[in-house]
Amino acid sequence: MHLRGCSVYQDGTFVPADVLIRDGAVFRILPPHSAEQGVPVFEFDHCLLLPGLIDVHVHLRDPGFSFKETMAAGTLAAAKGGYTTVCPMPNLNPVPDSLPHLQAELDRIRDDAKIRVLPYAAITVGEKGEQLSDLEAMAPRCFAFSDDGKGVQSEDMMRLAMKRAKALGKTIVAHCEDETLLHGGYIHDGAYAKAHGHKGICSASEWKQVERDVALAAETGCKYHVCHVSTKESVEIIRRAKAAGADVSCETAPHYLLLTEDDLQEDGRFKMNPPIREAADREALIAGLLDGTVDMIATDHAPHTAEEKSRGLAGSLMGVVGLETALAVLHTGLVKTGKVPMETLIDRMTTAPAKRFGLECGIYEGAAADFCVFDPNEAWTIDPEAFASMGRATPFAGNQVTGRVKMTICGGEIVWKD
Repeated sequence: MHLRGCSVYQDGTFVPADVLIRDGAVFRILPPHSAEQGVPVFEFDHCLLLPGLIDVHVHLRDPGFSFKETMAAGTLAAAKGGYTTVCPMPNLNPVPDSLPHLQAELDRIRDDAKIRVLPYAAITVGEKGEQLSDLEAMAPRCFAFSDDGKGVQSEDMMRLAMKRAKALGKTIVAHCEDETLLHGGYIHDGAYAKAHGHKGICSASEWKQVERDVALAAETGCKYHVCHVSTKESVEIIRRAKAAGADVSCETAPHYLLLTEDDLQEDGRFKMNPPIREAADREALIAGLLDGTVDMIATDHAPHTAEEKSRGLAGSLMGVVGLETALAVLHTGLVKTGKVPMETLIDRMTTAPAKRFGLECGIYEGAAADFCVFDPNEAWTIDPEAFASMGRATPFAGNQVTGRVKMTICGGEIVWKD
Protein backbone atom coordinates (compact mmCIF):
# COMPACT_ATOMS: atom_id res chain seq x y z
CA MET A 1 0.00 0.00 0.00
CA HIS A 2 1.32 3.42 -0.99
CA LEU A 3 0.01 6.59 0.71
CA ARG A 4 0.87 9.62 -1.44
CA GLY A 5 0.78 13.36 -0.99
CA CYS A 6 0.48 13.61 2.80
CA SER A 7 2.27 15.76 5.32
CA VAL A 8 3.60 13.17 7.75
CA TYR A 9 3.80 13.81 11.51
CA GLN A 10 7.34 12.90 12.60
CA ASP A 11 9.25 13.96 15.70
CA GLY A 12 6.79 16.73 16.55
CA THR A 13 6.56 18.34 13.12
CA PHE A 14 4.95 17.78 9.71
CA VAL A 15 7.10 16.67 6.78
CA PRO A 16 5.87 16.18 3.17
CA ALA A 17 6.46 12.50 2.34
CA ASP A 18 4.97 9.32 0.96
CA VAL A 19 4.68 6.15 3.04
CA LEU A 20 4.97 2.61 1.68
CA ILE A 21 3.38 -0.15 3.79
CA ARG A 22 4.33 -3.80 3.58
CA ASP A 23 3.50 -6.74 5.88
CA GLY A 24 1.76 -4.53 8.43
CA ALA A 25 4.66 -2.15 8.90
CA VAL A 26 6.19 1.00 7.45
CA PHE A 27 8.45 -0.39 4.73
CA ARG A 28 9.81 2.87 3.40
CA ILE A 29 9.34 6.63 3.75
CA LEU A 30 9.74 8.22 0.32
CA PRO A 31 9.97 11.70 -1.18
CA PRO A 32 6.56 13.26 -1.94
CA HIS A 33 4.65 11.85 -4.93
CA SER A 34 7.08 8.99 -5.55
CA ALA A 35 6.25 6.37 -8.16
CA GLU A 36 5.96 2.78 -6.91
CA GLN A 37 4.85 -0.09 -9.10
CA GLY A 38 2.61 -3.02 -8.21
CA VAL A 39 0.99 -1.69 -5.03
CA PRO A 40 -2.36 0.00 -4.36
CA VAL A 41 -1.94 3.77 -4.30
CA PHE A 42 -4.05 6.14 -2.22
CA GLU A 43 -3.78 9.84 -3.05
CA PHE A 44 -4.13 12.15 -0.05
CA ASP A 45 -3.08 15.57 -1.26
CA HIS A 46 -3.48 18.29 1.39
CA CYS A 47 -4.04 15.67 4.12
CA LEU A 48 -2.06 14.96 7.28
CA LEU A 49 -0.75 11.47 8.02
CA LEU A 50 -0.84 11.04 11.79
CA PRO A 51 0.13 8.15 14.05
CA GLY A 52 -2.99 6.21 14.99
CA LEU A 53 -4.72 8.05 17.83
CA ILE A 54 -4.56 6.49 21.30
CA ASP A 55 -7.40 6.80 23.83
CA VAL A 56 -6.55 5.53 27.30
CA HIS A 57 -10.10 6.05 28.61
CA VAL A 58 -13.15 4.60 26.87
CA HIS A 59 -16.19 2.56 27.86
CA LEU A 60 -17.06 -0.19 25.39
CA ARG A 61 -19.77 -1.75 27.64
CA ASP A 62 -18.97 -5.28 26.48
CA PRO A 63 -19.43 -7.76 28.11
CA GLY A 64 -22.51 -7.07 30.19
CA PHE A 65 -24.08 -3.98 28.64
CA SER A 66 -24.20 -4.70 24.92
CA PHE A 67 -27.57 -2.91 24.70
CA LYS A 68 -25.53 0.30 25.10
CA GLU A 69 -22.50 -0.60 22.94
CA THR A 70 -20.83 -3.70 21.54
CA MET A 71 -17.14 -4.37 21.07
CA ALA A 72 -17.67 -4.28 17.31
CA ALA A 73 -19.62 -0.99 17.28
CA GLY A 74 -17.35 0.77 19.77
CA THR A 75 -14.13 -0.16 18.02
CA LEU A 76 -15.57 0.74 14.61
CA ALA A 77 -16.49 4.14 16.07
CA ALA A 78 -12.91 4.46 17.28
CA ALA A 79 -11.54 3.58 13.84
CA LYS A 80 -13.88 6.13 12.26
CA GLY A 81 -12.44 8.75 14.60
CA GLY A 82 -8.82 7.90 13.75
CA TYR A 83 -8.02 5.73 16.78
CA THR A 84 -5.97 2.55 16.45
CA THR A 85 -5.60 1.84 20.19
CA VAL A 86 -8.24 2.21 22.90
CA CYS A 87 -8.26 1.17 26.55
CA PRO A 88 -11.71 0.22 27.93
CA MET A 89 -12.60 0.75 31.57
CA PRO A 90 -13.68 -2.14 33.82
CA ASN A 91 -17.25 -1.14 34.77
CA LEU A 92 -18.55 -4.25 33.02
CA ASN A 93 -20.46 -7.41 33.92
CA PRO A 94 -18.55 -9.35 35.03
CA VAL A 95 -16.19 -6.73 36.43
CA PRO A 96 -12.67 -7.81 35.42
CA ASP A 97 -11.50 -8.30 39.02
CA SER A 98 -10.13 -11.82 38.52
CA LEU A 99 -8.45 -13.59 35.64
CA PRO A 100 -11.60 -15.52 34.58
CA HIS A 101 -13.61 -12.29 34.57
CA LEU A 102 -10.91 -10.47 32.61
CA GLN A 103 -10.81 -13.39 30.18
CA ALA A 104 -14.49 -12.84 29.35
CA GLU A 105 -13.55 -9.37 28.07
CA LEU A 106 -10.41 -10.61 26.32
CA ASP A 107 -12.55 -13.15 24.44
CA ARG A 108 -14.83 -10.35 23.16
CA ILE A 109 -11.80 -8.34 22.10
CA ARG A 110 -10.33 -11.31 20.23
CA ASP A 111 -13.59 -12.06 18.43
CA ASP A 112 -14.99 -8.60 17.64
CA ALA A 113 -12.50 -5.75 17.96
CA LYS A 114 -11.70 -3.79 14.79
CA ILE A 115 -8.58 -2.14 16.27
CA ARG A 116 -6.14 -2.71 19.15
CA VAL A 117 -7.94 -2.91 22.51
CA LEU A 118 -5.99 -2.96 25.79
CA PRO A 119 -8.34 -3.53 28.75
CA TYR A 120 -8.08 -2.26 32.30
CA ALA A 121 -8.52 -4.53 35.30
CA ALA A 122 -10.40 -3.36 38.38
CA ILE A 123 -8.48 -2.19 41.45
CA THR A 124 -11.08 -3.64 43.82
CA VAL A 125 -13.51 -6.55 43.70
CA GLY A 126 -16.68 -5.42 41.95
CA GLU A 127 -15.29 -1.86 41.98
CA LYS A 128 -16.71 -1.65 45.50
CA GLY A 129 -13.56 -0.33 47.16
CA GLU A 130 -13.59 -2.99 49.89
CA GLN A 131 -11.14 -5.69 48.80
CA LEU A 132 -8.28 -5.72 46.31
CA SER A 133 -8.87 -7.59 43.08
CA ASP A 134 -6.56 -10.43 42.04
CA LEU A 135 -4.03 -7.94 40.72
CA GLU A 136 -1.17 -10.43 40.48
CA ALA A 137 -3.08 -12.80 38.21
CA MET A 138 -4.36 -10.05 35.93
CA ALA A 139 -1.21 -7.91 35.69
CA PRO A 140 0.28 -9.72 32.65
CA ARG A 141 -3.00 -9.45 30.71
CA CYS A 142 -4.23 -5.92 31.46
CA PHE A 143 -3.24 -2.38 30.51
CA ALA A 144 -3.41 -0.90 34.03
CA PHE A 145 -5.57 -0.97 37.15
CA SER A 146 -8.59 1.32 37.60
CA ASP A 147 -11.97 1.46 39.33
CA ASP A 148 -13.13 4.15 36.89
CA GLY A 149 -16.71 5.14 37.48
CA LYS A 150 -16.02 5.15 41.22
CA GLY A 151 -13.28 6.76 43.24
CA VAL A 152 -11.53 4.50 45.76
CA GLN A 153 -12.89 6.10 48.93
CA SER A 154 -10.55 4.52 51.48
CA GLU A 155 -7.09 6.07 51.74
CA ASP A 156 -5.75 2.82 53.22
CA MET A 157 -7.17 0.80 50.33
CA MET A 158 -5.63 3.13 47.75
CA ARG A 159 -2.28 3.03 49.53
CA LEU A 160 -2.36 -0.79 49.50
CA ALA A 161 -3.36 -0.82 45.82
CA MET A 162 -0.51 1.53 44.93
CA LYS A 163 2.03 -0.58 46.79
CA ARG A 164 0.81 -3.72 45.02
CA ALA A 165 0.74 -2.01 41.60
CA LYS A 166 4.26 -0.67 42.18
CA ALA A 167 5.52 -4.20 42.89
CA LEU A 168 3.81 -5.47 39.74
CA GLY A 169 5.11 -2.64 37.54
CA LYS A 170 1.60 -1.41 36.69
CA THR A 171 -0.05 2.01 36.76
CA ILE A 172 -2.95 3.02 38.99
CA VAL A 173 -5.44 5.03 36.92
CA ALA A 174 -7.95 6.82 39.10
CA HIS A 175 -11.38 8.34 38.83
CA CYS A 176 -11.05 10.93 41.61
CA GLU A 177 -14.29 11.65 43.41
CA ASP A 178 -14.89 12.12 47.13
CA GLU A 179 -18.43 10.82 47.52
CA THR A 180 -18.92 12.60 50.86
CA LEU A 181 -18.90 15.90 48.95
CA LEU A 182 -21.43 15.00 46.23
CA HIS A 183 -24.71 15.65 48.12
CA GLY A 184 -26.80 14.33 45.23
CA GLY A 185 -25.31 16.71 42.68
CA TYR A 186 -25.30 15.98 38.97
CA ILE A 187 -23.99 19.12 37.18
CA HIS A 188 -21.33 21.66 38.19
CA ASP A 189 -22.16 23.60 41.33
CA GLY A 190 -22.08 26.97 39.60
CA ALA A 191 -24.24 29.73 38.21
CA TYR A 192 -26.24 27.50 35.86
CA ALA A 193 -27.18 25.05 38.62
CA LYS A 194 -28.29 27.88 40.89
CA ALA A 195 -30.25 29.67 38.16
CA HIS A 196 -32.11 26.52 37.07
CA GLY A 197 -32.66 24.78 40.40
CA HIS A 198 -30.24 21.88 39.85
CA LYS A 199 -28.15 20.10 42.47
CA GLY A 200 -24.47 20.88 41.99
CA ILE A 201 -21.25 18.87 42.17
CA CYS A 202 -18.53 20.96 43.81
CA SER A 203 -15.02 21.10 42.36
CA ALA A 204 -13.58 19.93 45.67
CA SER A 205 -15.16 16.50 45.18
CA GLU A 206 -12.56 16.00 42.44
CA TRP A 207 -9.50 17.91 43.56
CA LYS A 208 -9.58 16.75 47.18
CA GLN A 209 -9.11 13.16 46.06
CA VAL A 210 -6.51 14.16 43.47
CA GLU A 211 -4.63 15.85 46.33
CA ARG A 212 -4.86 12.70 48.46
CA ASP A 213 -3.75 10.40 45.66
CA VAL A 214 -0.74 12.37 44.43
CA ALA A 215 0.52 12.41 48.03
CA LEU A 216 0.07 8.62 48.17
CA ALA A 217 1.86 8.25 44.83
CA ALA A 218 4.80 10.24 46.18
CA GLU A 219 4.80 8.13 49.34
CA THR A 220 4.63 4.74 47.59
CA GLY A 221 6.54 5.50 44.38
CA CYS A 222 3.62 4.17 42.37
CA LYS A 223 3.09 5.24 38.78
CA TYR A 224 -0.21 7.12 38.96
CA HIS A 225 -2.57 8.66 36.39
CA VAL A 226 -5.63 10.86 36.98
CA CYS A 227 -8.69 10.38 34.78
CA HIS A 228 -10.75 13.18 33.17
CA VAL A 229 -9.39 16.20 35.07
CA SER A 230 -11.95 19.03 35.00
CA THR A 231 -10.94 21.63 37.61
CA LYS A 232 -8.29 24.32 37.82
CA GLU A 233 -7.35 23.12 41.30
CA SER A 234 -6.61 19.61 40.02
CA VAL A 235 -4.34 21.04 37.32
CA GLU A 236 -2.34 23.02 39.88
CA ILE A 237 -2.06 20.07 42.29
CA ILE A 238 -0.72 17.86 39.50
CA ARG A 239 1.66 20.59 38.32
CA ARG A 240 3.12 20.89 41.83
CA ALA A 241 3.34 17.10 42.26
CA LYS A 242 5.27 16.76 39.01
CA ALA A 243 7.64 19.55 40.04
CA ALA A 244 8.25 17.70 43.31
CA GLY A 245 9.17 14.53 41.43
CA ALA A 246 6.06 12.36 41.86
CA ASP A 247 5.45 9.86 39.06
CA VAL A 248 2.05 11.26 38.12
CA SER A 249 0.21 12.12 34.90
CA CYS A 250 -3.29 13.11 33.91
CA GLU A 251 -5.75 13.41 31.06
CA THR A 252 -8.64 15.66 30.23
CA ALA A 253 -11.43 15.28 27.67
CA PRO A 254 -12.57 17.37 24.68
CA HIS A 255 -15.71 18.63 26.39
CA TYR A 256 -13.71 20.12 29.28
CA LEU A 257 -11.34 21.87 26.88
CA LEU A 258 -14.10 23.31 24.71
CA LEU A 259 -17.24 23.84 26.82
CA THR A 260 -18.25 25.56 30.04
CA GLU A 261 -21.39 25.66 32.15
CA ASP A 262 -22.51 28.55 29.93
CA ASP A 263 -23.02 25.99 27.14
CA LEU A 264 -25.34 23.76 29.19
CA GLN A 265 -28.82 22.95 27.95
CA GLU A 266 -31.66 21.06 29.59
CA ASP A 267 -30.63 17.91 27.76
CA GLY A 268 -28.98 14.66 28.87
CA ARG A 269 -26.30 15.01 26.19
CA PHE A 270 -24.70 17.66 28.42
CA LYS A 271 -24.49 15.36 31.45
CA MET A 272 -21.25 13.59 32.27
CA ASN A 273 -19.06 12.92 35.31
CA PRO A 274 -17.16 15.05 36.17
CA PRO A 275 -19.40 17.82 34.86
CA ILE A 276 -18.58 20.66 32.47
CA ARG A 277 -17.33 23.45 34.72
CA GLU A 278 -16.48 27.17 34.54
CA ALA A 279 -14.47 29.27 32.08
CA ALA A 280 -11.56 29.53 34.54
CA ASP A 281 -11.37 25.74 34.69
CA ARG A 282 -11.36 25.45 30.91
CA GLU A 283 -8.59 28.03 30.61
CA ALA A 284 -6.52 26.23 33.26
CA LEU A 285 -6.90 22.96 31.35
CA ILE A 286 -5.78 24.58 28.09
CA ALA A 287 -2.79 26.14 29.88
CA GLY A 288 -1.99 22.72 31.35
CA LEU A 289 -2.21 21.15 27.92
CA LEU A 290 0.26 23.68 26.57
CA ASP A 291 2.81 23.39 29.39
CA GLY A 292 2.60 19.60 29.66
CA THR A 293 0.85 19.41 33.04
CA VAL A 294 -2.09 17.82 31.22
CA ASP A 295 -0.30 14.96 29.52
CA MET A 296 -2.95 13.69 27.15
CA ILE A 297 -6.52 13.92 25.88
CA ALA A 298 -8.93 11.01 26.28
CA THR A 299 -12.58 10.96 25.26
CA ASP A 300 -14.20 9.08 28.18
CA HIS A 301 -16.48 7.70 25.44
CA ALA A 302 -19.47 6.46 27.46
CA PRO A 303 -22.48 5.30 25.43
CA HIS A 304 -25.97 4.88 26.86
CA THR A 305 -29.31 4.13 25.24
CA ALA A 306 -31.47 6.94 23.87
CA GLU A 307 -33.98 6.37 26.67
CA GLU A 308 -31.29 6.58 29.37
CA LYS A 309 -30.17 9.94 27.97
CA SER A 310 -33.69 11.33 27.40
CA ARG A 311 -34.46 12.34 31.00
CA GLY A 312 -32.88 15.79 31.05
CA LEU A 313 -30.03 16.93 33.25
CA ALA A 314 -31.58 15.66 36.46
CA GLY A 315 -32.64 12.19 35.35
CA SER A 316 -30.31 11.07 32.56
CA LEU A 317 -27.38 8.76 33.18
CA MET A 318 -23.88 10.25 33.22
CA GLY A 319 -21.80 9.91 30.06
CA VAL A 320 -21.41 11.11 26.47
CA VAL A 321 -19.81 9.61 23.37
CA GLY A 322 -16.73 11.11 21.76
CA LEU A 323 -14.59 8.76 19.69
CA GLU A 324 -15.94 9.89 16.31
CA THR A 325 -15.80 13.62 17.01
CA ALA A 326 -12.75 14.24 19.22
CA LEU A 327 -10.16 15.11 16.60
CA ALA A 328 -12.56 17.28 14.59
CA VAL A 329 -13.93 19.29 17.52
CA LEU A 330 -10.47 19.81 19.03
CA HIS A 331 -9.00 20.85 15.68
CA THR A 332 -11.88 23.28 15.19
CA GLY A 333 -12.04 24.67 18.72
CA LEU A 334 -8.36 24.74 19.68
CA VAL A 335 -6.19 24.70 16.56
CA LYS A 336 -8.28 26.80 14.17
CA THR A 337 -8.77 29.40 16.91
CA GLY A 338 -5.03 29.62 17.56
CA LYS A 339 -5.22 28.40 21.16
CA VAL A 340 -3.17 25.21 20.66
CA PRO A 341 -0.69 24.31 17.88
CA MET A 342 -1.64 21.32 15.75
CA GLU A 343 1.63 19.64 16.70
CA THR A 344 0.77 19.91 20.40
CA LEU A 345 -2.72 18.52 19.87
CA ILE A 346 -1.42 15.50 17.96
CA ASP A 347 1.29 14.88 20.55
CA ARG A 348 -1.31 14.78 23.34
CA MET A 349 -3.44 12.29 21.36
CA THR A 350 -0.62 10.00 20.17
CA THR A 351 2.98 10.31 21.33
CA ALA A 352 2.33 11.45 24.90
CA PRO A 353 -0.05 8.63 25.91
CA ALA A 354 2.22 6.12 24.17
CA LYS A 355 5.28 7.37 26.04
CA ARG A 356 3.51 7.42 29.40
CA PHE A 357 2.10 3.91 29.08
CA GLY A 358 4.91 2.23 27.15
CA LEU A 359 3.14 1.80 23.82
CA GLU A 360 4.63 1.88 20.34
CA CYS A 361 3.79 5.01 18.39
CA GLY A 362 5.29 6.89 15.47
CA ILE A 363 5.74 6.89 11.72
CA TYR A 364 9.20 5.59 10.88
CA GLU A 365 10.62 2.70 8.86
CA GLY A 366 9.99 -0.57 10.65
CA ALA A 367 7.19 0.77 12.86
CA ALA A 368 3.75 -0.81 12.91
CA ALA A 369 1.53 0.73 10.24
CA ASP A 370 -0.96 2.42 12.58
CA PHE A 371 -2.13 5.61 10.89
CA CYS A 372 -4.89 8.16 10.70
CA VAL A 373 -5.30 10.22 7.51
CA PHE A 374 -6.83 13.58 8.42
CA ASP A 375 -8.07 16.26 6.04
CA PRO A 376 -7.77 19.50 8.04
CA ASN A 377 -9.83 21.47 5.53
CA GLU A 378 -13.01 19.42 5.11
CA ALA A 379 -16.04 21.03 6.74
CA TRP A 380 -18.94 18.93 8.01
CA THR A 381 -21.78 18.90 10.51
CA ILE A 382 -21.82 16.48 13.46
CA ASP A 383 -24.87 14.23 13.06
CA PRO A 384 -25.23 11.59 15.80
CA GLU A 385 -27.53 9.53 13.58
CA ALA A 386 -24.52 8.87 11.34
CA PHE A 387 -22.38 7.52 14.19
CA ALA A 388 -20.97 4.01 14.11
CA SER A 389 -21.30 3.95 17.91
CA MET A 390 -24.61 2.79 19.33
CA GLY A 391 -24.46 5.84 21.61
CA ARG A 392 -25.82 9.11 20.24
CA ALA A 393 -25.49 11.55 23.13
CA THR A 394 -22.90 14.23 22.40
CA PRO A 395 -22.86 17.89 23.44
CA PHE A 396 -21.43 18.66 19.99
CA ALA A 397 -24.48 17.48 18.01
CA GLY A 398 -25.22 19.89 15.16
CA ASN A 399 -21.87 21.67 15.43
CA GLN A 400 -20.11 22.75 12.26
CA VAL A 401 -16.51 21.47 12.36
CA THR A 402 -13.47 21.57 10.12
CA GLY A 403 -11.27 18.50 9.74
CA ARG A 404 -12.24 14.93 8.99
CA VAL A 405 -10.68 11.49 9.22
CA LYS A 406 -10.46 10.01 5.73
CA MET A 407 -8.82 6.66 6.49
CA THR A 408 -7.61 4.68 9.50
CA ILE A 409 -5.03 1.91 9.14
CA CYS A 410 -4.26 -0.50 12.00
CA GLY A 411 -1.51 -3.08 11.64
CA GLY A 412 -1.32 -2.32 7.91
CA GLU A 413 -5.03 -3.03 7.36
CA ILE A 414 -7.62 -0.41 6.41
CA VAL A 415 -10.13 -0.44 9.28
CA TRP A 416 -11.98 2.72 8.21
CA LYS A 417 -12.28 4.60 4.93
CA ASP A 418 -14.53 7.61 4.44
